[in-house]
Amino acid sequence: MNYTGEIAGLATALCWTATALSFQFASRRIGSVSVNLIRLVLAFLFYMVYGKIFTGHWLPVGAPVKAWIYLSISGLIGFVLGDFFLFKSYEFVSSKISMLIMTLAPPIAAILGWFMMGEVFTLMNSLGMLLVLGGIAMVVMRRDIENGKRRMRYPLKGILLAFGGAVGQGVGAVFSKIGMGSYDPFAASQIRVITGIIGFALLITFMKRWKVLYAGISDRKASRALLIGSFFGPFLGVSLGMVAFKFTTVGIASTLMATVPVFILLPSHLIMKEKLTTSELIGAVIAVAGIALFFL
Repeated sequence: MNYTGEIAGLATALCWTATALSFQFASRRIGSVSVNLIRLVLAFLFYMVYGKIFTGHWLPVGAPVKAWIYLSISGLIGFVLGDFFLFKSYEFVSSKISMLIMTLAPPIAAILGWFMMGEVFTLMNSLGMLLVLGGIAMVVMRRDIENGKRRMRYPLKGILLAFGGAVGQGVGAVFSKIGMGSYDPFAASQIRVITGIIGFALLITFMKRWKVLYAGISDRKASRALLIGSFFGPFLGVSLGMVAFKFTTVGIASTLMATVPVFILLPSHLIMKEKLTTSELIGAVIAVAGIALFFL
């Protein structure tokens, strides 16, 4: 059997693990908005080099109008809105918590796929979603010793921002699947990046953050993290994700991509020196198991 899509989905999760840690570091140094635009510009340059080497073109050519429309919508929702919320969450909670909340993206994608593409939504899907929510709740909630009530273990603002990222990624995934069709995954990703650059440039102009952006570029430590994150994230990771969507179902691809919360636990402990708790490990495994059950 051909497991190209499945392998690409798993490789995407590994790439997103590296990029989540890199962008968490950079976001806390220069701000999430600056990180978003810089990493997309770097990714665009990677795509240009790739396109010139393998297709002979610097830019995506030959894409039908339908592809441009749906991939542009995907870029605006997934990159601009979704990643803005996700990267903003890094300023309040760690990347391992944000990535755990992001496990809601596959169920969101499946529900939208049910509405837009007629994909089946079953009782098993509902049970899987409950498992995902249960795993997340196990990590982000704690029992108050004094009154026995459940309270948030992490800032609510960070949790809500990460949830916004999950919604953006889930919706963006469906529009990517519709728009790409048989078109080249890397070229399709470049179209999304182009839209994302335009969107963030307008956002920074509206927020009057260009001076902050220029100051961030001069931060060497943040720049190194951005270079690493941009290669493994919006270039290699997103493109491998598009390969996964092309060669397997949205559900299977999304499930494999959503294993990031498990992969990220060890490096976040070793590299970022973050405490690893038993509840985080069990909660992450339960959430990923829920996604697998969701698409069984």
